[in-house]
Amino acid sequence: MSSTTPIRTGIIGYGLSGRVFHAPFIETNADFSLDLIATGNADRQAQARENHPGATIVDSPEALLERVAELDLVILASPPQAHLVQGLAALEGGAAVVVDKPFVPSVLDAKKLIAASEETGNALIVFQNRRWDGDFLTIKKLVAEGALGTVHRFESTFERWGRPKPGLWQETTTIEQGAGITFDLGSHLIDQALHLFGPATVEQAELRVVRGGVSEDDSFISLLHTSGVRSHLTMSRAAAQSGPRFRVLGDKSGYSVNGLDNQEAALKDGRWPGSEGYGVTPPADWGMLGIDGSAEGLAAYPTSLGAYPEFYAGVAATVRDGAPSPVDPRDSLEVVRIIQRAQEIAASAQQL
Repeated sequence: MSSTTPIRTGIIGYGLSGRVFHAPFIETNADFSLDLIATGNADRQAQARENHPGATIVDSPEALLERVAELDLVILASPPQAHLVQGLAALEGGAAVVVDKPFVPSVLDAKKLIAASEETGNALIVFQNRRWDGDFLTIKKLVAEGALGTVHRFESTFERWGRPKPGLWQETTTIEQGAGITFDLGSHLIDQALHLFGPATVEQAELRVVRGGVSEDDSFISLLHTSGVRSHLTMSRAAAQSGPRFRVLGDKSGYSVNGLDNQEAALKDGRWPGSEGYGVTPPADWGMLGIDGSAEGLAAYPTSLGAYPEFYAGVAATVRDGAPSPVDPRDSLEVVRIIQRAQEIAASAQQL
């Protein structure tokens, strides 16, 4: 593919994921053209036409996949139980695939998609965008520089508060289909922990339904990494108050930060990449570095620039030049493996 030819792109799904986390990055990156969007919802069709007048809107995933030969890249912003069938169709039709998290509901499905990618030679990339959160990039920098010393504990909390919304697929879909807070937010937390500290096993898992529904909405997982680090991962849709987003403890220092990276909020407000201040964390929201009670105490540490656009810059390099994927699907296979193991441990504990 010529470096001047846009990567012809289609998006399946125009809910929160397609509208907020994918389309703005395709629209604002000259390496891509947004050619097709599939959604069967009339309101979302109208919104897609307004936001992306250059794209053709079709009313189903099947309608988009029938035209896969016209595309270089298909983005799956659809529920996880659809990813295997849609991903196979896109890969076998000649397109690269970006698949949103949750990747797929099972290790078997993940292996099938990875095998199809290898057999066809078309790239498969999982959208683990929170590797480019500003606060996570800050931790990555501190760990790499040795500012914390040897890390022994990594705490990551992603909690929200909300009443059940029966119309959402997350509220009506089973764990076996890839639903539940552990597949949803947990996919981010587990991926970040593995990305920082390497392979891990599940030591403890607590998954439960708090608000009613068919899949868990409150979860805790403890991982032991082969590097010796323990990761404590907490995720919830039923948290009236949230703990620190991150707390990282080492033998030289610690780092903690509250709140969420602000890129999601900016995108929801229509402030796309390139907008003034995009990805910038104000000093009032910086995390704290240091040791409680020491002579030096704690000091605010600047948060790195949030960088979601780097994911699709990496996708462009992979599709055009064969560069390494910005997210190796085998990494996401391991995330699914850990989630399945956590489900098994939690189910066994409930039977005691």
